[in-house]
Amino acid sequence: MSTSTCSTSLRQLYIGQFHQPLLMLRHFMSYLSIESFENAAPLPLLGPPKIYSSCPPNYSLEDESLVKTQKGREESIVESNKQQINEHFSSSYMASNVNYHHHNTSDHSYSYRTYGSGSFGPYGPHRPYYPPPPRSYMGFTENLSPTYFSSGDPCLDFFFHVVPDTPQEEIKRYLELAWEKNALTALKLVFNLRGIRGTGKGDREGFYASALWLHENHPKTLAFNLPSMAEFGYFKDMLEILYRLLEGADVREKEWKEIQQNKWEKGDEWYLGRPKRNVEGFRIIQGKKGLERYNNDSAYRFLHNRVSSVFAETLKKDLEDMKAGKLRNISLAAKWCPSLTSCYDRLTLLCESIGRRLFPRDLPEYQNMEEAHYAYEVRNRLRKEVLVPLRKVLQIPEVFMCANQWNEIRYSRVPPIAMKNYKGLFFEHDPERFQGYLDRVKSGKAKIAAGALLPHEIIESLKSGEAIEVVELQWQRIVDDLSAMGKLNNCLAICDVSGSMHGTPLDVSVALGLLVSELNEEPWKGTLITFSSHPQLQLIEGDGLLAKVDCLQRMYWEMNTNFQRVFDKILEVAKAGNLSEDQMIKRLFVFSDMEFDQASLSPWETDYEAICRKFNENGYTSVPEIVFWNLRDSQATPVPSHQKGVALVSGFSKNLLKLFLEKGGVLTPEDTMELAIAGKEYSKLVVVD
Repeated sequence: MSTSTCSTSLRQLYIGQFHQPLLMLRHFMSYLSIESFENAAPLPLLGPPKIYSSCPPNYSLEDESLVKTQKGREESIVESNKQQINEHFSSSYMASNVNYHHHNTSDHSYSYRTYGSGSFGPYGPHRPYYPPPPRSYMGFTENLSPTYFSSGDPCLDFFFHVVPDTPQEEIKRYLELAWEKNALTALKLVFNLRGIRGTGKGDREGFYASALWLHENHPKTLAFNLPSMAEFGYFKDMLEILYRLLEGADVREKEWKEIQQNKWEKGDEWYLGRPKRNVEGFRIIQGKKGLERYNNDSAYRFLHNRVSSVFAETLKKDLEDMKAGKLRNISLAAKWCPSLTSCYDRLTLLCESIGRRLFPRDLPEYQNMEEAHYAYEVRNRLRKEVLVPLRKVLQIPEVFMCANQWNEIRYSRVPPIAMKNYKGLFFEHDPERFQGYLDRVKSGKAKIAAGALLPHEIIESLKSGEAIEVVELQWQRIVDDLSAMGKLNNCLAICDVSGSMHGTPLDVSVALGLLVSELNEEPWKGTLITFSSHPQLQLIEGDGLLAKVDCLQRMYWEMNTNFQRVFDKILEVAKAGNLSEDQMIKRLFVFSDMEFDQASLSPWETDYEAICRKFNENGYTSVPEIVFWNLRDSQATPVPSHQKGVALVSGFSKNLLKLFLEKGGVLTPEDTMELAIAGKEYSKLVVVD
């Protein structure tokens, strides 16, 4: 960046041309740091001798400027016209090929302004107005109920429609449209997909697909926001993105299919019959692939250098905290940093890259050392002087398990997913200590981790019949943590278990419905409504999770739903119990794939007005708010983005329930989305290119 450009940008800050000074300053500083990082000399990675000796010579390691693969918004204010969002979708975007026609959209165009790369207007984040899709753009669900093609807001469509089983190409299409509307909001929604904590969805695969799109279209933005990646997810996410860039976006799916095929062909002993491969030759091939990509692809090299820099800087700080005795400040970077010769290191050569940053070439001990010897030495020092001591302090359970030191495991520090996976081994190898720990958890003297687990994952653990006690305690921890944040006063869940919900979505529907019933207050606590043509208010009986799940499985379920009758049933129960306005249902959670049955020939607004009229006639001044919670890759959108009294959310995580605790109400689908990405961790995200 030239001095004149720097002075001009700072002058604009002070004279007020940028109306968000703090945000613009952060954006300006991020540009400086990115540019300086991009222009830094690349690391002369070698890899093991058999790798670098077999690679073609690298004639130029100079980093050229990264070129955007798509045109960004370069003007400060761009005036543009955009046709209805439905014009971007093919006819297959409709849920059903029943009685629909294509219409000319020329009369339905509308304008919006885009402010710079961050989409900021003179008074804060600029949200262009997207009117609801016209009636001519309504289609039908798979069950012939009228539905919208889109909410009218591309960002909200991304928030509502991207779920764990959404194909990668669909995710990229939604993200491209959302980015075109508001880049900063789209970036926040991408990280919301990954968020394990806060109000994130915990959708790892969806996040990886989005991150690969960012690398292809906005590589600097992805690279700059890497530190936030560890905050929303974990350090391993950075390794996985590099791995998929080298091996292909669908590499994990291919690996899983190969394993399943071997299991199907060879049964329980499938792993015994796997053909032996030339390990040394395979490692050389992998290393060559990573080294050649690093040398010849400037965008990949830029990302690789940023990843190694994040790890190196974090590990350096962790070493300082360890020496100062500040053990609680130590991150998990050492846990997720690649081990030497691990699959990540063999392919990406990250251990050498991180080692070169921690132990620079200009140190006195390396002055007269050959380059190959230096590369070997820094990798070895990374292992011995950094990873081993830090991992010992972190008390990682896998380290003690591999060393057969089960009595050294501190169970209160075992992460939730590790506890879920290893609980059987703990009972097998350390039964007395582990049982004693569980007894302390029951009495409130110890805690068990459950934050990263999804509700349906806990319930799935019941099927194995293994260590049910652990499953019960993890479920109770989730309920207790959410209860401490607030209550779901006068709420009710409607669980869809129809034929279109087979598989994981059905399990999620039941799990989230059960969780809502647990968090509810009397007189609705422990109840839910069956999703059927004749809805019934069901009472979930049982003392523990296993008993409650068994009760749910024995309930009467039909394969369809009728919204009008759900509200009729609520009024029937309220009148029979003589419930006051304060005791009446205030919010309905609809856990479904949005493929509703046709309830009437009227569109949704008319049904909603009829529901309001019924409530008023029965002495209730307000109709319950409805939270449509999408659980399957479906194109149906129940309401447009500005529909009052309705929220649109999606995903398998319980974290989004925090949006609906008693701390405040939700007015529109857009308000829900904005609230989901309003946490302080989202303020660190910056759009760079």
